Amino acid sequence: MPRDLFIYNTLTREKEKFQPLVPGHVGLYVCGPTVYGDPHLGHARPGVVYDLFVRLLKDLGYKVRYVRNITDVGHLENDSDSGEDKINRKARLEELEPMEVVQYYTIRYHQAMAALNTLPPSIEPRASGHITEQIAMIQQILDAGMAYEINGSVYFDVKKYNLEHCYGILSRRVLEDLQTNTRDLEGQEDKRFPFDFALWKKAAPEHIMHWPSPWSEGFPGWHLECSVMSSKYLGQVFDIHGGGMDLMFPHHECELAQNTVTRGKNSVRYWMHNNLITINGQKMGKSLGNFITLEELFSGKHPLLTQPFHPMTVRFFILQAHYRGPLDFSDDALAAAGKGLKRLLLGQSVLNKIPVSESATISETLQQIEDNIYQALCDDLNTPVALASLFDLVTWIHTTADANKTIALQDRKLIERIYDRVVNGILGLKQESEGDQLPLIRGLIDMILEFRKQARQSKNWKESDRIRDQLSGLGVRIKDTKTGTDWEI
Repeated sequence: MPRDLFIYNTLTREKEKFQPLVPGHVGLYVCGPTVYGDPHLGHARPGVVYDLFVRLLKDLGYKVRYVRNITDVGHLENDSDSGEDKINRKARLEELEPMEVVQYYTIRYHQAMAALNTLPPSIEPRASGHITEQIAMIQQILDAGMAYEINGSVYFDVKKYNLEHCYGILSRRVLEDLQTNTRDLEGQEDKRFPFDFALWKKAAPEHIMHWPSPWSEGFPGWHLECSVMSSKYLGQVFDIHGGGMDLMFPHHECELAQNTVTRGKNSVRYWMHNNLITINGQKMGKSLGNFITLEELFSGKHPLLTQPFHPMTVRFFILQAHYRGPLDFSDDALAAAGKGLKRLLLGQSVLNKIPVSESATISETLQQIEDNIYQALCDDLNTPVALASLFDLVTWIHTTADANKTIALQDRKLIERIYDRVVNGILGLKQESEGDQLPLIRGLIDMILEFRKQARQSKNWKESDRIRDQLSGLGVRIKDTKTGTDWEI
């Protein structure tokens, strides 16, 4: 039956019935990672949340264009308009080309997302591939009188914009209050106002990544790329913009302002924001130094972990909480998630052992469970309630099996449909099979490469080459760098 989908719109602070711009089609834009380091648990939550959303939309019959960007230029340290580009800094420290850093960590990110069983986006554009379009949008904003150029850099004029519109409407911040509670920031003397944000930055002599523009040899500001790429691939107005709650201000607030100036409207019909993963109540992130990489989670190599955790356990851990609610990390919570996942998936194995009867009766209980699951998922992706109904189903299966009862064929088909469409399909959960031992594979390859490292240190080049060639024959590509040895399957 047709099901209504309701989404919490951050802009209106209300749960709204989803009505796409074009019936049957959905345009979704999600802010992807800045690729300057290994993906961590904080990256996993938006990856899983918006993958769940795409899967649900497709199950409901929508055709989805899912765009997720890669930030490879313009994102400065501490998310500010001054300082060094994060990728530029990584490249300088490791004596690599910036795009070498980008490629390596993009691959690592893709590997981690694949391990979590997330579907790849329809389009995955990079900021560096859209410099021309970003320059054109800056000129539009200048022509509209909402930006100014000074010393080769271009800044968005927040005060002037606020006179005609409302800067802070998305994050519910009042510019006057922000101004009262802030101080002028060092290194931002060019700005007329502390909350003006960079559209274009003149590159310092030591800056590696820079492009020619009408204003200077420089690079675009971080907030600009999403406005440009969303309009290019989804149109001037599109359905949904997603991202982490930490991006609401200033990133999405600045993006909304840019859209309003260049398009005459907000252009995003529904804003979605997932909450963060915390450790002891503190945001997890590279800048705070308290993050756990997904590689560490999958291998168990972190002081806070007592064991490796399978990617499906991590995915289930994320799905246990509502996407807008808090999710605090702990080793115990992950262990409990692993047990819950096993119980859920075991239900399907137990079902296969229950004999089928000739009865044509369809259980009202099972039909209600299926309806409850979809009702929860369509109610702003309420996965905790959906999982609770799934465990009601598991209990029904075990009760039937323990009582040595039979099951009607139609009931069996209904349960199989739930596992196929909901558990494996929408939730993206699958068996932690013996053939899916990613942590074990990574550990074994790392151990073999340690032997190769010892051979190279003792100048036993023949043994080193033999190990490399044998791994290559198994589909493991090895690359020796100045900082060590990288590999990929």
